[in-house]
Amino acid sequence: MSVISENVKYFRKQLGFTQEQLAQRIGIKRSLLGAYEEGRAEPGLETLTILARLFETTVDALISETLSDPGKRKEAMSKDIEGKKLRVLAITVDKDDKENIQLVPEKAAAGYLNGYADPEYVAELPQFYLPIFSGSGTYRAFEIKGDSMLPLASGSLIIGQYVDNWSSVKDQQTYILVTATEGIVYKRIYNNIKKNETLKLVSDNPAYEPYDIHVENVIEIWESKAYISTDFPKPDMSVEKLTAIVSGLQKQMNKLSND
Repeated sequence: MSVISENVKYFRKQLGFTQEQLAQRIGIKRSLLGAYEEGRAEPGLETLTILARLFETTVDALISETLSDPGKRKEAMSKDIEGKKLRVLAITVDKDDKENIQLVPEKAAAGYLNGYADPEYVAELPQFYLPIFSGSGTYRAFEIKGDSMLPLASGSLIIGQYVDNWSSVKDQQTYILVTATEGIVYKRIYNNIKKNETLKLVSDNPAYEPYDIHVENVIEIWESKAYISTDFPKPDMSVEKLTAIVSGLQKQMNKLSND
């Protein structure tokens, strides 16, 4: 019997479910769940993700640790407040074995919350390649909507680098957060993980109030590295005024020298 089959059977009994009840809970046939428990078949990533959430553990622990062992179970099920135990990160590569940048359009945001760990789902997302990010991590692009992060316009694409250790999140920097409660959000972050296991999310538009999110609701964090937009930034009015003042002074000096 495989590690997966032992774990599925163990947790089902711990929860007091019959095979039929658990199968209905995760949306599969009872015969397929029976095959998982008998080691005749192994669940795909999407099913593993659902099971891991239900069992309050991680996909990695579910497929690699015998969780009926109390010591291993305690370690695997301890609270993950820094993202270190995460995650199945699905990626795609091009013909030269270089990682693509997957694009998550705004209309696909809801689907991404369920399919982020599914290689087949991720492979269906639009993808592109930027040489400036070659070989330096995993990147993903997210379309933002609304005016909470002005001056970036609604519809801009934020390119983020995957953060595998949340304790490295820097105060006042901008990040894309994939969350179970708020969906996909782009905000300026203040890291309070060590203090109270939360992140404070702040909008650049002062019309929006800051709010806290507990790390248990965070699925992925991407550090913003670049953006793509069809709206070019407008010049700073203070610079325009300064230029006008300098120009005016030059004209006056030229007039005085000519008199």
